[in-house]
This record gives sequence, structure tokens and C-alpha cells, in this order.
Amino acid sequence: MGAAAVVARPALLRAMNHSLLYDLLVILLLSVSVTLLFNRIRLPSIIGFLVTGMLAGPYALGLVKVPAKVDQVAEMGIIMLMFTIGLEFSVQNLGRMRRAVFLGGTLQVGLTVAAVAVLGMAMGSSLGSAVFWGFLLSLSSTAIVLKLMQERMEVESVHGQIVLAILLFQDLAVVPMMLLIPLLSGQGSGGNQFLVLGLMVAKILAVVAMVGLSARYLMPRLLLAVARTRSRELFLLTIIGTCLGVAVLTEQAGLSLALGAFLAGLIISESEYSYEAVSSVLPFREVFASFFFVSIGMLFDVHVLLAHPVQIVLLTIGVILLKMLLTPVATAFLRAPVGEILFTGMALAQVGEFAFVLSREGLRAGLIRPDSYQIFLAISVLTMCCTPGVMALARPVVAWVMRLPWPLELEQRLHVAPVPPPPAVATAGPPLTDHLVIVGYGLNGRNLVRAAKFAKLPYIILEADADKVHRGLKRGERMMYGDVTHEHVLEHLGVVRARVVMVAISDPAAALRAVAAIRRLNPLVCILVRTLYVYERKNLYHVGATEVIAQEQETSMEVLAHVLARFLVPQDDIEKLIGELRHGSHAMLRPHSLTKAAWASIHLGLTGAELAAVPVEADPQTCLHGQVLSEAELRRRFGLCLLAIRRDGAMLEPVTNETAILLHDTLYVFGKPAQVAQLLQVVEAA
Repeated sequence: MGAAAVVARPALLRAMNHSLLYDLLVILLLSVSVTLLFNRIRLPSIIGFLVTGMLAGPYALGLVKVPAKVDQVAEMGIIMLMFTIGLEFSVQNLGRMRRAVFLGGTLQVGLTVAAVAVLGMAMGSSLGSAVFWGFLLSLSSTAIVLKLMQERMEVESVHGQIVLAILLFQDLAVVPMMLLIPLLSGQGSGGNQFLVLGLMVAKILAVVAMVGLSARYLMPRLLLAVARTRSRELFLLTIIGTCLGVAVLTEQAGLSLALGAFLAGLIISESEYSYEAVSSVLPFREVFASFFFVSIGMLFDVHVLLAHPVQIVLLTIGVILLKMLLTPVATAFLRAPVGEILFTGMALAQVGEFAFVLSREGLRAGLIRPDSYQIFLAISVLTMCCTPGVMALARPVVAWVMRLPWPLELEQRLHVAPVPPPPAVATAGPPLTDHLVIVGYGLNGRNLVRAAKFAKLPYIILEADADKVHRGLKRGERMMYGDVTHEHVLEHLGVVRARVVMVAISDPAAALRAVAAIRRLNPLVCILVRTLYVYERKNLYHVGATEVIAQEQETSMEVLAHVLARFLVPQDDIEKLIGELRHGSHAMLRPHSLTKAAWASIHLGLTGAELAAVPVEADPQTCLHGQVLSEAELRRRFGLCLLAIRRDGAMLEPVTNETAILLHDTLYVFGKPAQVAQLLQVVEAA
């Protein structure tokens, strides 16, 4: 018997592994097909994953053979979702939008929980069960709403800011909601209620202390040591290991895995490595989160919808209307315009993905009956499916309501004030716009930083050397740690809003991937690349580089100039030869697909004319200093056209005939080189 069992065990393990691999393959293939179809009809991918689970689950086609194993994979999706929320959470950003987050979010969640609890108790539910239903219905879908708002370019609008703040509060509120599940389920009832509550508070305080100590002392030192190795594999293992380790610790303490994952993200979030950590984890989150939504779909019994179609449809409509009414009431206290309040209510009218996480915990704790759980799943999926249509109808509906007389009266009573915008990036200081991005803090990068400071240009630095970042941040530099090939890191650098990106790294393959990623994010930005060898230029131009400076070529030009000078070749001839050599190799390598319009936007090359920046750095007694433009008469005296004036690092607006020329101004003029030289002689005269 023993020998037979030993022989049979490998066969059993092979069968189990085969079943799991088969199930994963079925889910992947089916989810690709369904999601492609849903994208064609402009429905979010999450709904496609839910429908995939419904089709593959035991209540429909029954394609999945081992649902329990898929659930274990899906558990990683919950962990990764909560981990990335912790990583992207910033105490600094929360402080900037604290009124919208805490006031609007607290009122929205509180009013929804209270209203649903009252309705539930009126229908015969217990207090704990009714409050838990309020928890479920108070949450909205961060993934669906933000994706739709990004597509509609509404994230930066007033209602977009309010929606973002409330969604942030809801994501954070999931943590205390999960902690309250044992108390609501009656595990702390009777004489032990205060003991359970006190024990829960003690656990929370212990966990908060652990997070604070780890975030301040342990993780910065550990991540600095790991980042110094420059090993992406070791960095990723450390991040994932931290996530799973803290999650297991909180589970052993009687709390949840999801809470531990959130706290693990919070430990790393305040370090300079958080953006690189998010970039490394995002692919894993997307994969495991898709399995999580598929597993939710597999739990949904289609027969329940077919058996009670009218009831479920009416409940779905009721949930949407209830949230559309309660959310505007909550956000009205933010004193936003009525139209923006109505937009917010319609955007948050669905049930969110984290309600699925809570519902599974509530099912285990006995707060929801299995039949009610199926009805909840049906309602949740239907509200998510309705979200794109509801948001599409939001604009005409709000426009019709605003034509009525009462919105204006309500705005006057609310004393409407603008909502402060949330920061677009999480780096220190305000979001950068029209700035310089410096990738690589070597000699080229440091010199460019000095030049940017001298010219008072806004800039931000990206560096993959942890020691350089550590020292730079101590000096107060605006600096980030991360991999330039990760789009998430580029987004936090503000590449979408940048004017120039300088890539000065020594890895040719990484430079190619970086230029391609930057060009995808911002088709108009000027991308300058410093490379070592001339042969690397062709590929860089092909993927979207604007200018490529080959160190090999520039060195050869410098050597050529020195050699010819020793043979007494005139300086003008040397410069002419160098210009011809540089222009010839440059023209051969530049792709012919560059249009005339694109070339004009980055280079001005008119014969016999130039665009010049003329600094006014002469003695204050110079004839231009202190004069208004009508007195300076630049066009009459020098034949030049004044285009703009730069003062204290910013373009002066407006520029009129009464605008005075001051010391340290920079005049942008257009004209013949000789005329520019004449003006330079005047402004540089001592």
C-alpha cells in the first residue's frame, strides 16, 4: 500500500498541475477574446474579465476544472491591488486635497452607509448586516471611473478633482471596513464586545508603530543597499518579498492579507524608490487583478439573474439612483458649482471592485447569505456595465438641469468656491510644465543642471544610481530614482508636459527603449540623446530622437580643430570644414520621414537671418538699460524684430511699447547676423 501510494502521488500531482495550467490557459484565451470584443463596443476591461468568469465558471460553460486553485491565484490580485494603493498613497498629496478627501469622502461614505442601513433594517436585516450592506454600496469603481475620465479628459476638471478625492477616501476606507467585519458579524458580541474592540485597537496601534519604524529606519536602508547593486531582479524580489512578508505578518496577527499589503506599500511610498517600485509591480498587478475579477465572475450564478430578472434590474436601478442622489448631497458641502456636483454623482453611481473584496469577507463571516451574495454580484456587475452609458449621458442631463432656475439659487446659497486642484505628480513641489527632463546625472547631467540653474529653467532629474539620488535629495535637488524605460516613471517626471528631454545614459539598449517610450507619451517633445558612438545614431533617430550628439564624433571634431590650427589653417576654414562634416553625417542619418513642419518647430535655418537671445548684462549706464521699447527703437536703429523678453526665468507678458528694458533681461530678436552683432556690442559695452 505504501509503495502504491508513493507511485500514485506524482501522477496525482501531475494531474492537479495539469488541471491548473489548463484552467489558466482557458481563462487567458477566453479573457483575451471577450476583452477584445468589449473594447470594440467601448466597455471597460474589468467588465470583460467579469463576463469571462461568468462564461468559464461552473454556472455557465463549466470550462474551469479547479475553481479553488484559481481563487488562490486571484488572492494575489487582491494583495497586489492593495499594495499598489499603498505605494501610490502620499501623505503630502493627501494634505493638499484634505478638504475634498476627508469632508467629501466622509460625507459620501457616511450618508450612503446610513441610508442603506436604515433601508436594510426596515426590510428586516440585523444591524450588523445592514451596516455591512452600506459598506458594500458606498464604494465606487476606481478603475472604471478613472479610466473613463482619462479617456474623456475630465480628470483635471473640478468634478474630476472631487471624484478623485472621494475615490481616494473610499480606497482608504476599505481598510477600517475590513477591520470592522468581525465586530459586525457578532464575534465580539455580549461581554466580549469591548474586549474585541480593544484588542483590535491594540493591533492597529502595533501595526501603525511597525509601519512607522520600518518606513523611517528599516526600509530606506534596505532599499538603498539593494538599489546600489543596480540589479533589477534583486530590487523586484525585495519589493515583492516586502509585500508578501508584511501581508503574512498581519494575517498571523488576526488582521487581513489585504491590509498587510496596503501597509507594505505605505512603508515604501514615502521613499525615493516608490515610483520604480510601482513600475516594477504594475505588470504583476494587472495579471493577478484580472484573475481576481475572473474569479468574481465565476462566483456569479447566471441562473439567479434569469430567475429574478425584474427584481435584480429594479435593485440595480435603485442603487444607481440612490448613489446619484446621496453623492451630490455629500459634495455640496465642498461649495462646488452645482453642475460639477451633479457630474460627480453620476460618475460615482456604480459599485466598486473593492466591494467584491469586502463581500467575500462578509460571506465568510456570515454577514451575507449565499443567495443574497449572488444578487449582490448581479447588481454590482450590472452597475459597472451601466457606468459608461451613465457617464455618456451626464453632460446632456446636467446641461438640461442647469437650464432650470433652482441651480443658480442653490449656488448662491452655497457660496460656491473653487476646489483646489490635486497635484498631477507626486514629486516635491508643484507640478512642472514646459520644463527640462535630465535623464542621467553623470558629467553631462551635472553640467546641464548648472546651465539650467544659471538660466533659471525648471528641471527634474532621473537617475538609476541610488547613491547619487540619495546625495542629490539631501542637497535639495528635484530628483527621482527609477528606470527611464518605465512609462509610469516617465509620467511622474511630467514628460507629457515637458519641452525638452535630455537622455545622457551609457546603455544604448536602454536609451533606445527610453526614446521610444518618451515619444509615445509626448509626440511633440524635443528629445536630445548623448551617445558614445556614431553608429548608434541611426536607430535613435528611427525611434524618435530629435537630436543625437555622438561623443565619438564631437571628440574627433575637437581633435581635427586642434590639428589644423597647428598647421595655421584659418579659424574660419576650420569651422566651415567642421560644419560641413557635421551636417553631412547628420543629414545622412536623419530619417526622411521628418516633415517640414516638425523641422521648423525645432530648428530655424533661414539663409542670412538668425533668431538670437541677447542678454542685457552691461553696466546700468548702457543706453538700453531702463529705456522703454518705444525709446530703444530696435527696428530703426538695428533692423531687428523683437519677439519676446525673458525676465527672472519667465517670459514677460504682455510686451508693449511702454515695456522697459532692465538689467539681466534676455531679448529674443530676429534679423541678420551683422545686426545682431551690432546689438550685442551695445548691450555688452562697459
